[in-house]
Amino acid sequence: MNKQWKYNNYEIQEGLKPGSNKFRYFFIVSENNKKKSNYCVWIKDEALSHFDESNNFDTIISSQRENWIDWIKEKIDTQDFQNRALVFDKAGKTEINLSEMDAHITMD
Repeated sequence: MNKQWKYNNYEIQEGLKPGSNKFRYFFIVSENNKKKSNYCVWIKDEALSHFDESNNFDTIISSQRENWIDWIKEKIDTQDFQNRALVFDKAGKTEINLSEMDAHITMD
């Protein structure tokens, strides 16, 4: 994971899924070195240009990261530790519970 920070006694690690050519940015929330949940920002290929015309992942992260951090903080504040994804596609954004998906998104 690229970055680490703390919020309300929780440790958060974040970064792009290693080696992926798809945009999947993960936040792993832990408490006392024990993982509580995974959150994923998943931007589908057809929506990448909405964030950056050149589809540059680093540019997208720089411009959107604070919004995603606010989303994570809101989940922590409400004690919502279900594994979730914020999915962006051509139609907009949808928040989904990862445990309800047929095909799971993993860090590996």
